[in-house]
Amino acid sequence: MTQDATLDGKVMVTGGAGYIGSHAVLALLDAGYDVVVIDNLVTGFDWAVDPRAAFVNVAVEDARVRDVIREHKVRAIMHFAGSVVVPESVSDPLKYYRNNTAATRSLIESAVAEGVPHFIFSSTAATYGTPERVPVAEDDPKVPINPYGMSKLMTEHMLKDVSAAHPMNHCCLRYFNVAGADPQGRSGQSTVGATHLIKIAVEAATGKRAAVSVYGTDFPTSDGTGVRDYIHVSDLAEAHVAALALLVERPAESHTLNCGYGRGFSVLEVLDAVDRVTNHPIERRLEGRRAGDPAELVADNAAILRTIDWAPRRDDLEGIVRDALAWERQLAERAR
Repeated sequence: MTQDATLDGKVMVTGGAGYIGSHAVLALLDAGYDVVVIDNLVTGFDWAVDPRAAFVNVAVEDARVRDVIREHKVRAIMHFAGSVVVPESVSDPLKYYRNNTAATRSLIESAVAEGVPHFIFSSTAATYGTPERVPVAEDDPKVPINPYGMSKLMTEHMLKDVSAAHPMNHCCLRYFNVAGADPQGRSGQSTVGATHLIKIAVEAATGKRAAVSVYGTDFPTSDGTGVRDYIHVSDLAEAHVAALALLVERPAESHTLNCGYGRGFSVLEVLDAVDRVTNHPIERRLEGRRAGDPAELVADNAAILRTIDWAPRRDDLEGIVRDALAWERQLAERAR
């Protein structure tokens, strides 16, 4: 660990072989932290873990996690492991309460038992449900409209209670729509059957899909399609590193912060951006709304900008698309 990193021990990244987790690993390593990744590789890939990090194939709810914490002298946990597909959470809610809530309870118990003082949680804007106003702020009502959002909100409450009862502080980062890939091409979204719009669109642009389905054209938005706040995954990863520094510096404080840019784009606007980047229009298939999808989700990001030492560096929709496209082409080469 370099002198820039102030943590006296390692950071354990759960789900570090997955999309966002692997980028957080890169950001931590680049900042000089020592990292150990745990992942059961159900949806992640061992090749996505940077070789500078230690790797243990284990599920977060496994009792062996305590051994990992002890052996690697873990002093902070960044928790990304879990299930993330909103429509699936509606059709299979018990999977989400098992993977996102019950498993996280076990992980937090392991952290408390081993005296880990800092915990950063990968939460979601889905905790807000259908917001009463847009942009939505951290203290606005949390009324999830799908089991995915509820499973994450339950973990936020757990962390609040645990931090009040034990010497642990935490930061819950509520993500809006994460997209893009590491600009250096070291990682990106590799999940099979991904449901993220930009990922789907660049798959279509590279011939992996025949078309992109547009779910819902009758929302109360400018063009009838859903509006989301898209944040570059590398900016998001750097926000985690900055949040960790704050937790270490101020051990008596915990925080919940939105992670977004404060600007929304509709589905059609995103697809238009992909068309511009590729100079080749992709086919669009207009379909009905999916269960559990709000019309508009955009972050009020004032709190994160004033609370941690972080500011967006990649706030450009076409730039996000270009990085995602470059990674998709790299995956295609890997598959040959």
